[in-house]
Amino acid sequence: MNRPLVAVPRRVALPATVALGVLVAVVLPLTFPSGGGPTAFDRVVGEWVRSALGAHPGVFDVLVVPSNAYVLLPLLVIGTVGYAVRREWWRAGFLLVAPELAVAINTWVLKPLWDRPLQDYLAYPSGHTVHFVAIATAFVLLAEDRRLRTAQLTVSVVLLVGVAVGMVGLGYHYPTDILGGTAAAIALVTAMYAALGPLSRDRR
Repeated sequence: MNRPLVAVPRRVALPATVALGVLVAVVLPLTFPSGGGPTAFDRVVGEWVRSALGAHPGVFDVLVVPSNAYVLLPLLVIGTVGYAVRREWWRAGFLLVAPELAVAINTWVLKPLWDRPLQDYLAYPSGHTVHFVAIATAFVLLAEDRRLRTAQLTVSVVLLVGVAVGMVGLGYHYPTDILGGTAAAIALVTAMYAALGPLSRDRR
């Protein structure tokens, strides 16, 4: 009796989420200075982060750890194996492929498209952010239990804030790079889920 009440909002929420993510990722570059460098927002946030934690630079290194591949890839494998053990093959395949495909699209399409150099690499959208948020989004979308989904979302947001502070403090990215990476990752993975979900027999 309750399934239609859950399905209808979800069918609306998924495309709305994709649209919002695309909008944020596309609009943010319009605020970038024509000569390159940080926006006014980037400068304000960067100065606040460095004034608050700059005396303890080691904190920045610790905060970025959750976004590193040596943390994210084992987590991805564990989740994939967990679904495979339960023979939920579509979920296992989606969790394994969708986040990494989002990273590839970001690396080979989005970064060159917006061409925002920082140091010796293209910074927008942030690759570390895309990887972290893409995996978190996949886990949240695939979670069957509402409480588990809420817990995953809460933990992901808290960790993302820490990662953002760490990357800004270390000078790896401007805050707008991280916002754009978050928006792009959510939009890409949610779009894949919305498009491919109907092919799954074990999706609920």
